[in-house]
Amino acid sequence: MRDAYHEELHSIGEGLVEMARLVGSAIGRATTAILDADLKLAESVIAADTKVDDLQRDLEARAIALLARQQPVATDLRIVVTSLRMSADLERSGDLAQHVAKLARLRFPASAVPRDLQATVLEMGQLAQRLMAKAGEVIITKDVDLALQLERDDDAMDLLHRTLFQHLMDDRWQHGIETAVDVTLLGRYYERFADHAVSVAKRVVYLVTGEHADELSHQAPAEPGATESA
Repeated sequence: MRDAYHEELHSIGEGLVEMARLVGSAIGRATTAILDADLKLAESVIAADTKVDDLQRDLEARAIALLARQQPVATDLRIVVTSLRMSADLERSGDLAQHVAKLARLRFPASAVPRDLQATVLEMGQLAQRLMAKAGEVIITKDVDLALQLERDDDAMDLLHRTLFQHLMDDRWQHGIETAVDVTLLGRYYERFADHAVSVAKRVVYLVTGEHADELSHQAPAEPGATESA
């Protein structure tokens, strides 16, 4: 009975990894769709989001069933509860990729992104995909150091997000209000996607250590050779 129980816990973890893989792929394909004004690709991203939703519902149902049948305590309880929260983060990430694809569909046959911003948006899309891939790796390995690194990696997304706004606020902006709104939304989608990847990694930190990532950061040892000020 206990073997079946731990097998089910492992299966829930595998479901989270699959969700991370799917939403990472979705944000990559949605980025291509919006930059290339590829309607067919955009539609495929929109349609594929149902698979992420189905996985999330299935994982949630199995986690709740485990809580009801087994009444887990200590570490096992953390695994189940944290998995539920991670699945919500990943499902929302899928929605954000879908939003990017829907914007591509809305502006077809034109691209929603002006040519002078395409390199920035491409970089945001690629970074979002890498962050989610790393979050998936963290779920598999339970590597706390890698999980904590993800938050530092997210600083690059924040910088790209600010770069978009600098373009929007520039007096030389000539692409009109509608495009400004599109770019604003797009930047927000990528920034939030990255935040969800970081959130997943932080939840793994809590799962492994029982402590929140912010608490661990404050406990980090001083740099070698550092001295306390008088």
